[in-house]
Amino acid sequence: MGCAIGTDVKFAAELLRSGKLVALPTETVYGLGAHALDPTAVARIFEAKGRPWFDPLIVHVADEAWLERIVQDVPPAARRLAERFWPGPLSLVLPKTELIPDLVTSGLPSVAVRMPLHPLAQSLLREADVPVAAPSANLFGRLSPTTAGHVYEQLGERIDYVLDGGPCGVGVESTVVSFAEGTPCLLRPGGVPLEEIEALIGPVVVQASTDDPGHRQSSETARTAPGMLPQHYAPRTRLRLVSADMKQVPQGKVGLLCLVTPASTAGYAAIEVLSETGDLREAAARFFGALRRLDQQGLDEIHAELVPETDLGRALNDRLRRAASSTE
Repeated sequence: MGCAIGTDVKFAAELLRSGKLVALPTETVYGLGAHALDPTAVARIFEAKGRPWFDPLIVHVADEAWLERIVQDVPPAARRLAERFWPGPLSLVLPKTELIPDLVTSGLPSVAVRMPLHPLAQSLLREADVPVAAPSANLFGRLSPTTAGHVYEQLGERIDYVLDGGPCGVGVESTVVSFAEGTPCLLRPGGVPLEEIEALIGPVVVQASTDDPGHRQSSETARTAPGMLPQHYAPRTRLRLVSADMKQVPQGKVGLLCLVTPASTAGYAAIEVLSETGDLREAAARFFGALRRLDQQGLDEIHAELVPETDLGRALNDRLRRAASSTE
């Protein structure tokens, strides 16, 4: 029997406190939440998603007061980022306290923390009054959900409740910046552009895999932050990266994912345009939904064009490269 979809925050909070799994809306994508201080509840996340135990989780909090309990130290630069971008799509990796179970961090001494912007997520966190571990609410490695219906399609038989907050506004996961080694390091591009972060705190080290499409991570590198495994965000249909000026006509039943309407669409069976005006924020909000629609059309292959490598384009290209890697 599947779980229910609804908007009952008090009921969802009761479920979380009792060790159940609740999918919750955030401004990025829907997350699969469990009481972060309850190792048994956290284990259910890994089981429901089919997620590797060495892939750490992000802990969501209602306010900064929780930082004093779950992390050992907040460097001044991290504090400035939190003051500027929380609530919002930014996760900070900081040394954890003993209060956070090792299962949440996959045995690492640091934990990723963020404060979501979505009003229903905020209401749920305040009502539950516990930190909530919540990766994306999808089967491991598959497309991230941006509506309650997407969650139900993948996890409806495996979880206890889906809190429906409508479509997600940002559409790609949070940016992850680590302070675990002292110097700020971008581990995953996401909803807060690197340019805005550096404008606030100065230069940030960029982990090689976020800018180098040819780089392949070791499992040790991948486990430093959630969502860093090289094969991730994958449709079932084979996805191939193509250049925007590619002239050859596609062979077979092929779909196209592109930022703006191309000059020629000859030979494509289906086309998803992310933004008619080339707006990267609109493109990010539409990204997973567009890829999901192409994946449901019985195509032989999906062609995807990379977008400009600036602002949110960095996050979109990161997802496309991982998706292409997963379907090779």
